Amino acid sequence: QVQLMESGGGLVQPGGSLRLSCAPSGSIFSFTVMGWYRQAPGKQRELVADITSGGSTNYADSVKGRFTISRDNAKNTVYLQMNSLKLEDTAVYYCKARISDPRYDYWGRGTQVTVSS
Repeated sequence: QVQLMESGGGLVQPGGSLRLSCAPSGSIFSFTVMGWYRQAPGKQRELVADITSGGSTNYADSVKGRFTISRDNAKNTVYLQMNSLKLEDTAVYYCKARISDPRYDYWGRGTQVTVSS
């Protein structure tokens, strides 16, 4: 059973940086799209950024220019570099990874990111 393991969350002051990582615990051939979502208290889960196996990226408007998503295909690992963090970036961040045959989405359990002064 493949599980996604996130790491790198924590408490940071406004303007600070964090780097999230997500890797599978089990053996899997490859993921097509990998991405990060977040859910703040009282809000719906939203896409932060995703990246295809070919390197094409997609970002939420709220994080463009501040966050960078990247992946290591050999390790099936995805990263999220978060710079210039704002109070409104506070949320639980979830990793998602998709396989195509059969189509299935794996989710991590989430890692807390808190931006506070």
